[in-house]
Amino acid sequence: MMPVKITAIIPAYNEQETIAGVIAPILGCSLISDVLVISDGSTDATVERAREAGATVHHIPYKGGKGEAMLYALTQTTAPIVAFFDADLRGLTSEHVERLILPVLHGSRAMNVALRDRGRVLTAVTRHLPLIAGERVMLRSVIEQIPPQFLKGYMVEASLNYYCRSHGFLYGAVELQGLSIRRKYEKVGYARAVLQYMHMFYQVGKAMIVVRLAYVRGKF
Repeated sequence: MMPVKITAIIPAYNEQETIAGVIAPILGCSLISDVLVISDGSTDATVERAREAGATVHHIPYKGGKGEAMLYALTQTTAPIVAFFDADLRGLTSEHVERLILPVLHGSRAMNVALRDRGRVLTAVTRHLPLIAGERVMLRSVIEQIPPQFLKGYMVEASLNYYCRSHGFLYGAVELQGLSIRRKYEKVGYARAVLQYMHMFYQVGKAMIVVRLAYVRGKF
C-alpha cells in the first residue's frame, strides 16, 4: 500500500520566537510528508526562521487572517489529509503529532483535535467545552466543503466542529501532555492581552451562533 500523503500547515503571523520549535517536531514525525508555513503578512523574522527550520514557506504580503492562510495552503498541496498547527506552540513533540494523526489516518475519525495541557483539573474541564485549539488533523474533504465565508477569524474552529457534527463526520480530541502556547500577554503585554481575550471569547460565541443559523437556513 502506498503511504498516504499528509501535509502539515502552519499559519503564522509574527511568530519568530516559536516557529522553528513548532516545525522541528512536525518534520520529525515520519507520517508527515511536508510542512507548509503560510506567513500571514508577517513583518518580523518568521519567514526566515521557518525556512531555516526546513519548512516550505509562502509569504502573503498582507494580513488576511488565519482562515485565508489555511485556504491558501490547500491550493499548495494535494494531500488527502491535512494537519493544522498554530505557530506559537510550546512543548510540541513528534509523538504529539503522531497521536493527532493516527485516528484520522486509520479512519476512526474525520477530524482529531488537540487538548493542550492546562493541568489535570483544567484539562479535564476543557473536555466538556467546545474544541477551539488550532492543532487539528482532518480529511481534506471536511474543510473543502465549508463555504469560505465561514472560515474567517474565530469562526474557523467553530465552523469545523459544527460541520462535522451536523454532517455526521466523527471527530474528537486527544490530550497532549506538555503542550502549551506562548500567551498573548507575552506578545503584547497584559492590558492588550485582556482586550484581545475578551474579543476572542466574544467572536467564538458569535461564531457558534452564526454557523448554527446558517445550517438551519440551509447555507452551511
